[in-house]
Amino acid sequence: MILIPSAPESVAFVGARILPVSAPEIARGTLVVSGGKIVAVGPDGSVTIPAGARRVLAGGKTIVPGIVDTHSHVGGPAGADSSGPLAPEVRVVDSVNPRSPGFLRAAAGGVTVLNVMPGSGHLMSGQTIYLKNRRDPKTIADLAMADPKRPGRFLGGMKMANGTNSIRSGGGSFPGTRGKSAALVRDLFLRAKKWMADPKREPDESMEALAEILRGERVVHHHTHRADDIATVLRLKKEFGFRVVLHHVSEAALAIDAIAEEKTPCSIIVLDSPGGKLEAMGISPVNGAALEARGVPIALHSDDGITDSRLLFRNAALMVRGGMSRAGALRALTLSGAEMLDLADRTGSLTPGKDADFLVLSGDPFALMTKVEQTWVDGLKVFDRQDPKDRLAATGGLGNRPDVNAHTCCALEAGE
Repeated sequence: MILIPSAPESVAFVGARILPVSAPEIARGTLVVSGGKIVAVGPDGSVTIPAGARRVLAGGKTIVPGIVDTHSHVGGPAGADSSGPLAPEVRVVDSVNPRSPGFLRAAAGGVTVLNVMPGSGHLMSGQTIYLKNRRDPKTIADLAMADPKRPGRFLGGMKMANGTNSIRSGGGSFPGTRGKSAALVRDLFLRAKKWMADPKREPDESMEALAEILRGERVVHHHTHRADDIATVLRLKKEFGFRVVLHHVSEAALAIDAIAEEKTPCSIIVLDSPGGKLEAMGISPVNGAALEARGVPIALHSDDGITDSRLLFRNAALMVRGGMSRAGALRALTLSGAEMLDLADRTGSLTPGKDADFLVLSGDPFALMTKVEQTWVDGLKVFDRQDPKDRLAATGGLGNRPDVNAHTCCALEAGE
């Protein structure tokens, strides 16, 4: 059994191929981490290794920043319900299971930061939460990233959606058409602006969440597939001035001019599995290359469990095969995602002063046989492929299950 440290230590990885993302590749380099932070990175011999630091000979390995998954549903999050299509007051933090085995599987895939979101069955399904994929959490607070500007609150965006997912037939408060969907959203933001302008306004959780969006303090993460739906989001963005990341954008190539006009960030997916949604027919590995060619910021996400978190490097390799640059694909997994979550000052690249969120790979990140050997978050090892439990999370199979057992006589007898 490989022991996982319980507190950050000083470690120097020596002789590795290092891809910092924010700086040129280092063929044989040293990465030093201490106190949960990156202390130094550079060619072997140019970096001073602190006295007492544990040296790890990493020849033949590749070290890259941890993956920032900008769109995940790990932990079983649930937001708005059938009571209405717009629920800005709902916080997904109240519904995430921090002990879900999905977090360890994500660590096995190299995911160190996640934007966990409610679903897309509502026009606005609630506030997302940004999580660090730390080891063995007991409560959601062990994973959540605190908001320095709002004591007692956590960092996150707002999940919105349009297209067929949020349309319901049979009347009621849900929209029955795309036009009505946009009208409901427009009306909500107009009411929020009126509330913000009222000096005698009453406290209102829904309106305050919308005010954060309109003040640019909370990013909108917007599910959208078809070119006409993408155009609708961009019209609303211009009308109300909010910041938005476009998610999925299956028909990005058909809306490329509008997206590129303001370099609107896009968080894309390469494979929509199990699929079956007509809107997603336009998904293609060439979307990344098309957006990159126009200078659009691109992140790659899992939408786990639509795509398994353990397959993000393979998905990025498909984007490279579709014409995207290798540097752009690696950035899409790391620093670009951090920028879209307003976390680039903390993570996403191997830069001194940032959190020690990084991966040790067995080889090139886009090679089919490369494995994530170790995943580190805040200077702590959270996944080690040599650990049998961790390896099981990476490979699957018998025993890859939640860490709780049914407390019944029959289950106990079967286990004994």
